[in-house]
Amino acid sequence: MDETKRRALEPVTSTAGSVRESVHAFLRAQDMTTVFGNPGSTELRFFRDWPADFRYVLGLQESCCVAMADGYAQATRRAAFVNLHSAAGVGHALGSVFTAFRNQTPLVITAGQQTRAMFPTDPYLYASRAAEFPYPYVKFSVEPARAADVPAAIARAYYLAMQKPCGPTFVSIPEDDWDAATDPLPERRVAFDMAPEPEALAALAAALGASRKPVIVAGAAVDQDGAWGVAVQLAERLEAPVWSSPMSGRASFPEDHRLFAGHLPPVRAQVAAKLAGHDLILVLGAPVFTYHVHTPGEFVPDGAALWQLTDDAEIAARSPVGASVRCSLRVGITQLLGSLDTSQQRPRAQGRTPLPPPPARDRPSGAWLMHAVGRLMPPDAAIVEEAPTHRGALRDFLPIRRSGAFYAAASGGLGWAVPAAVGVALAELGRKVICLVGDGSSLYSIQSLWTAMECKLPIAVVIFNNGGYGALRSFGAMLGIPGAPGHDVAGVDFVALARGFGCAAECVDRTADAERALRTAFASSAPCLIDVRLDDAVEKLY
Repeated sequence: MDETKRRALEPVTSTAGSVRESVHAFLRAQDMTTVFGNPGSTELRFFRDWPADFRYVLGLQESCCVAMADGYAQATRRAAFVNLHSAAGVGHALGSVFTAFRNQTPLVITAGQQTRAMFPTDPYLYASRAAEFPYPYVKFSVEPARAADVPAAIARAYYLAMQKPCGPTFVSIPEDDWDAATDPLPERRVAFDMAPEPEALAALAAALGASRKPVIVAGAAVDQDGAWGVAVQLAERLEAPVWSSPMSGRASFPEDHRLFAGHLPPVRAQVAAKLAGHDLILVLGAPVFTYHVHTPGEFVPDGAALWQLTDDAEIAARSPVGASVRCSLRVGITQLLGSLDTSQQRPRAQGRTPLPPPPARDRPSGAWLMHAVGRLMPPDAAIVEEAPTHRGALRDFLPIRRSGAFYAAASGGLGWAVPAAVGVALAELGRKVICLVGDGSSLYSIQSLWTAMECKLPIAVVIFNNGGYGALRSFGAMLGIPGAPGHDVAGVDFVALARGFGCAAECVDRTADAERALRTAFASSAPCLIDVRLDDAVEKLY
């Protein structure tokens, strides 16, 4: 026998460890040692020899787990790890997966699967097409063909989740794979930023140099990419007023700045009207545009050129007008600042004029409550919002002044905010987090208060209680369909619900009591809930 054949037949001495050990090592290397989940029998082997430096955050329903991870990942600006229970758990979580996809939040989501040897018998808890289940709202989804491939699949899911535009990824893992042998993953470095095409950036710089009256529309990617500072520099260099893009889930420009113009409505005709009079519209990190109510008409006003900087190829492809330049926002804006002709002197631009405070009547209105929150909250607090009926009041009376200080769901789905507030608070331990949520919205995920209590997080949940789905009432009035069924949710005792999870709670229905309760809640280092019973006014959405 020749030497080559003899060596091939010799037993190989392997330095392989288990799949579980390899995955733990990879998660540690990526600073993903906080794991969100709700485990079952098909996940238990993942927890054998659980590392002392890992933190497991238990959510009481799978959609809550994904929303917690979403808030955590947004606040840390890095991917979060989620471990779900098999097919039914993934099904529970899909609403929050859709929201994470719309939020462009980097998540690595894993789910258990039955033992490989049982696949032919269609066993209990088995997902026959597991990798297809979360599509199309994940960037990547796989059930590895071999147990030894699981660590590499999770690594690939991580690198894709972090590639811009960020988003969730999914790996289905048969439960016996965790104990299988595999080789350790090699150390790698993957860069995630993208620079713009030089010729395209030069054309944009020339167009801005020739513009007499430019305007900026800033979207969520500006805040996601840490580009607040350069966006402010650009607006000041151009003397351009800045609008927030319609339905943005982040605040991307200081709303007390002299150039901040306000929030664009998600209605085509209204957007064009707000931007009228400008000869160049520069959209930063946002679609062109996000609409909610259809109206005919032009996308932009006559005589206005539109340019877009975006990290999302899909958003660039579907923009109905204008020129798009793909890049990371921080990189692109920084390079644009270095390319601008500063010789043109433009008149000093002016943003919006602040509205007078809403009146303090006996019963609180949504507008008064938003203004009170803005007036009384700690200056470094983070706002997590899901009160669609009162979003207009938030924009009018609660200005966001800092990067990373505002989070909302970009999907339009309900049930995200309370668990997302838990995730934001876990990401920045000690920082006050204020969750502004409608009574209808809160009921989707109020059990997240249990996790807040277990983790001793300084979260104040403020319920804007209008007795149901107030946004539907407003839409009904706008569309001429008053009195439609399914709008009212009466008789819920939120104080009893919160106290059942061990959380301090109070119900108020008078303005003076609401102000006192807010002061107490904002000063507390423990979770608390305030149920504010609002007046009966139907608020205008846009």
